Amino acid sequence: MVKYYCPYCNPKYQFQRKSKKGTLICGLCGEDLLKKPFIKLNQIIAFVAATSFLLPLFYTLIFLLKDQIKQPKKNYQANMVYTITIKNLNL
Repeated sequence: MVKYYCPYCNPKYQFQRKSKKGTLICGLCGEDLLKKPFIKLNQIIAFVAATSFLLPLFYTLIFLLKDQIKQPKKNYQANMVYTITIKNLNL
């Protein structure tokens, strides 16, 4: 449903009427009603600003969880020290 409004009257007390031509007019002042846009420019700007702050947070959260799920990597240097000491003990 398309919403209309009168730019001059208080939105709390507005009501719509049809003129003889078939256009919608304000019941209080008689001016033509204007269409309310579905998405306003300031809503687009607010959405872009909010995503620019929240996207890095979600990005770090996803990679933090991804690193927690992975198996820990083997420490090959510690394994080499362990095998060298075992070989030295066997001699």
